[in-house]
Amino acid sequence: GKSLQFRFDFFFRVFMDMLWYVQYLLFFDVLYGQSGTIGGWDRHQGYVFTGALFVLDAMQMTFFSNNMWQLPDAVNKGDIDYHLLRPVSSLFMLTCRDFAVNSALNLLMAIGVLLHALLTYPHPLPALNVLVFVPFLLLGLFIHLFLGILFLLPVFWIHSGSGLRDLLWTMDPANARPAGIWKGWARRMLTTVLPFAIIVSFPVRVLFEGPQPEILLHMLAVAACLGVTVAFLWRRGLRAYSSASS
Repeated sequence: GKSLQFRFDFFFRVFMDMLWYVQYLLFFDVLYGQSGTIGGWDRHQGYVFTGALFVLDAMQMTFFSNNMWQLPDAVNKGDIDYHLLRPVSSLFMLTCRDFAVNSALNLLMAIGVLLHALLTYPHPLPALNVLVFVPFLLLGLFIHLFLGILFLLPVFWIHSGSGLRDLLWTMDPANARPAGIWKGWARRMLTTVLPFAIIVSFPVRVLFEGPQPEILLHMLAVAACLGVTVAFLWRRGLRAYSSASS
């Protein structure tokens, strides 16, 4: 019974992710059918962006998502006590302890989509651009992780993770659109204060335009600020947690 249930859940999750990939590709295909460019990128560039988005999303789902789902409950039920006694960072253990096998399969499919997009790209991409694209995308992954944690940490004080998680889901689609579509105050906010727009778009810009110091410094500054903020709020949250349980 349990093994059958596990297999069903495994293949259902894989199927749902495949369905998301297909509908997203169709969505962009419809958009490019109405306009030659989206956010300054043509259809081929949009396909590469979509492949990069799939890879980043699959990495997030494989390594972090299950843990993020469990974090609010772990705080509310007192399950983080065990991790507080360990000699490693409790936040690290709580965000990296679970590995999603089904999403690892989807990660392979996402890498396949990205490789196909790169191989069918009609213009030569310098090897240096491709080489530095990978660490930039990993940096985007950690920015996404820090943002996700930031929206969950108020659980220490409000004892509910659902409301802020819903707010995160409202903002998160901004990383699934090329940053060039945003203008004015929305662009400034989505590249600095709530930098969802840089997570995939900036690494893909590096792929097309080459490694630019301003992009690297921007992403490093954002990641550092978010990391410091998360660490500070985590320590403050643990103080509130200890007071409530004492």
